Amino acid sequence: MSDSGKHYTGGCLCGALRYEANGEPLFAGHCYCADCRNASGSGFIPCMGFASSAVLFSGQTRIFTSKAANGGDAVRNFCLICGSLVFGGEVGKDDSHTIYAGSLDDPSSFRPTIAIFTRNRPIWAVIPPDLTIFEAMPS
Repeated sequence: MSDSGKHYTGGCLCGALRYEANGEPLFAGHCYCADCRNASGSGFIPCMGFASSAVLFSGQTRIFTSKAANGGDAVRNFCLICGSLVFGGEVGKDDSHTIYAGSLDDPSSFRPTIAIFTRNRPIWAVIPPDLTIFEAMPS
């Protein structure tokens, strides 16, 4: 894990599941897909992507796997104790991980630039005006 650039920390509600991420995120934005809405109980999930080599996790997770829009697996990790949704991707298998921005210790460090799967968003889930909008997953 590189120590260059920015440093992000966060975790679940009870503190049993934690992470550290170093460097600039691969992306930062809001996902409005139905799966993210259902998993979060909200209109979207604010998230940041990092290369797996940039993130360290501690604590045990419960994993839920569903089909992603691209036909692959979407893996979500929850705390075993409090049930908080913390990150996406399978540790030790995936090349990147999605950190859910609501789990950041410093939420002001989240700077979204994109909105994805906007074709699925409920009308009441407002898209901030400065985000680049994609109706589906950008290539």
